[in-house]
Amino acid sequence: MENVVLVIHLILALSLIGTVLLQRSEGGGLGMGGGGGGATGGRPAPTAMSKVTWILAIAFICTSIALTLISASNSANSSVVDRVDTEATEETTVPDLGESLLPPSSDDAPLIPSAD
Repeated sequence: MENVVLVIHLILALSLIGTVLLQRSEGGGLGMGGGGGGATGGRPAPTAMSKVTWILAIAFICTSIALTLISASNSANSSVVDRVDTEATEETTVPDLGESLLPPSSDDAPLIPSAD
């Protein structure tokens, strides 16, 4: 169930990104410029693309909430402390590498006859 909702969530996210990028730029970032009063308050009529964007955004939020609820119900009976305790009791062994990681000392260097 969680995987199905997650796949739908990812498809909605990509679709939402696509619809936002396809929309025509209205210009005047952050509401600057423009302005006559009027009955609509300076806002254009909603287009089909903006309605699709709103629908995708609402669906995205719903799947986000659904994923949160599914995740909470899956971990309702477990605690992070319980998982840490079980990991701490397991014996971990570190392999003894000895001095093999150290660079060779000058005593271990091969003797090279000098060309005198």
